[in-house]
Amino acid sequence: MSPWQVSADLLALTRWLGEPERDLVILSEGNTSEQVGDAIVVKASGSSMRTATPDDFVTVDVDPLVALLRDPAATQDDLTRALTAGEAEGRPVRASVESLVHAAVRAVAPMRFVAHTHPTDAVALLASRQAATAFAEPVYTDELLILGRPLFVPYAQPGIELGRLFLASLEIHVAEHGEPPSLVLLGNHGIVALSQTTEGAEAVSLMAVKSARVRLGARAAGGVAPLGADATAHYFERPDFAERRAHLAGTE
Repeated sequence: MSPWQVSADLLALTRWLGEPERDLVILSEGNTSEQVGDAIVVKASGSSMRTATPDDFVTVDVDPLVALLRDPAATQDDLTRALTAGEAEGRPVRASVESLVHAAVRAVAPMRFVAHTHPTDAVALLASRQAATAFAEPVYTDELLILGRPLFVPYAQPGIELGRLFLASLEIHVAEHGEPPSLVLLGNHGIVALSQTTEGAEAVSLMAVKSARVRLGARAAGGVAPLGADATAHYFERPDFAERRAHLAGTE
């Protein structure tokens, strides 16, 4: 519990994502983190993003959490002990159970900010029978620019089970594409935005919501017509595309 390590940027991002009109989270849903050296400052379990204060964050070292992920003998109880920071007003204070997701990101790439939310329209698609392929192909240019190549991770119980699957999926994605995704889609769960800037984390989160709404609307209008591989094949090779993507999505 080290509130002095909670930056103004992380606090502003957390509150911004928690505003009700954005429909990204309700109650104590969601969590955010910022990398600080070899540690991450991550939202505590059970706290609200909308009303977050520096006291609602916990600092945890990344390496021990990654070691838990890679240890087949580690249990959920081991994780609970690792996330417990102490007590406040007679109750235990713990980093979010989804801290393993945040640690897994840093195990493969030094992304400064990670934002995990549960947008209604995105979760609707991720809870559908087409969840694994719903975002597989871009349907409009700005989506491709901001979201890049999203990664889909099937449902796993939050905690050590999800953390292990998340890390394995991230490592495969980075090996295949040479970079981490800007957006991770969690089946029957929510989304994770990865960015070097708060503005990028916000942009990825909002574009994911718009993309979900576009798909739901297209389905109602007769079906989704993706851009197709031929139309998007060379986007990632264009310097102007990479420059705009770095600026808007915070990829560098």
